Amino acid sequence: MSPAGSNPLGFARAERARFYAELDEFLRIPSVSAKSDHDADTGRAAEWVRAQLAGAGLEAETFATPGHPVVVGEWRGAGPDAPTVLIYGHYDVQPPEPLELWDSPPFEPDVRDGRIYARGSADDKGQLFLHIKALEAHLKTRGRLPVNVIMLAEGEEEVGSPNLVPFVREHRERLAADTVVISDSAMFAPGLPSLLFSLRGLAYFEIHATGPSSDLHSGAYGGAVLNPANALAKVIGGLHDNDGRITIRGFYDDIIEPSPKTLAGIRALPFDADEYAREVGARATGGERGYSALERLWTRPSCDVNGMLSGYTGEGAKTVLPAKAMAKVSFRLVPRQSPERVHELFEKHLARVAPPGVRLELVELHGGRPWRASLDGPLFDAASRALEKSFGTRPVLAGEGGSIPIVGEFEEILGANSLLLGFALPGANMHAPNEWFATDCFERGIDTLIHLYDELAGV
Repeated sequence: MSPAGSNPLGFARAERARFYAELDEFLRIPSVSAKSDHDADTGRAAEWVRAQLAGAGLEAETFATPGHPVVVGEWRGAGPDAPTVLIYGHYDVQPPEPLELWDSPPFEPDVRDGRIYARGSADDKGQLFLHIKALEAHLKTRGRLPVNVIMLAEGEEEVGSPNLVPFVREHRERLAADTVVISDSAMFAPGLPSLLFSLRGLAYFEIHATGPSSDLHSGAYGGAVLNPANALAKVIGGLHDNDGRITIRGFYDDIIEPSPKTLAGIRALPFDADEYAREVGARATGGERGYSALERLWTRPSCDVNGMLSGYTGEGAKTVLPAKAMAKVSFRLVPRQSPERVHELFEKHLARVAPPGVRLELVELHGGRPWRASLDGPLFDAASRALEKSFGTRPVLAGEGGSIPIVGEFEEILGANSLLLGFALPGANMHAPNEWFATDCFERGIDTLIHLYDELAGV
């Protein structure tokens, strides 16, 4: 029996210093899935997760995939009549560049002003770690969990999870669950926890514009030969009309509008659009006319240029007419849009607008489907009670402008309901330099999940 007796909360608080030290170990592993020179580090992170799960009291195993490993931990001692909860998270992280913008090394965790600064601290190592420690607290004090648990941790979320869906399909019987719990998102505001009711999907492409067979002298050919960079710039400029609506024919046809109850909840949230813009150094919010900033983020699709490349970009002048131009363009999708349908519509759009003399080619990079939850039912009620016990206030319902593609796949393949509750805070710099995770949220997050497993026993 632990010094905290049979009290998981007491155990977690007594072991807090050890938990922080172990999280530091995890964050020091540079498991950057996008870079092959970090493949060994990513494998090391998988083994670290497996060992942690085993140490917590779960049966844990690492599975090889064509990419990075999948780790599965299981505890099924609650019996066949108890609910089964599948916990999903990822141990891979985004590249840390640009390194010069970090105030401390990205893989050397540094606690400053109540924040843990490190790559992966919020997305998603820190939040995955919360679940491991909550499970450990139950098992080390009570010797059991109130529900059957499966934990699935992957190492390819930051590169589109190419091997996860095949893995889930192959092991669907082993992974069968009543509820999928995911902590890979943020609270609405400090001290105001939230439950996610929606995620936008993703359709990501490159547009390649090709003109002459080689770069040309802009004096000898400019104005007589069509410039692919000019043509691509015009195509991109025409993707939105003056009201901010996307001009691709049929793009909005499949959308399901949110319910009046959902819209009323969004409009009741304490949100200052001007402050939101100031936080990121923008002069104002923008987007589709007729919708608030939160409505645009959570309930409307979007189209954005993520990168452009063409011609001479070095120091000084080079009067060149480029032979090629490329742009990376992503769409965020809402129910019931699909990446496949957007691909089809986008190709037709480019065929209509391509100017003579320039060939436009669309290359699909990756995508994911949107997700929207039912706002009523025992699952959300159980999570609300757990959050209120730890944070002292009822959570609000919030959406997420980003994507977690596996959520919809879990529901389709496993037939399980999804529960998304994150513990990062807005402005945590996920995917950016100086990523951080609040120590208060780290500690309250473990407490919340300890409560959650008890609450889910009755769902």
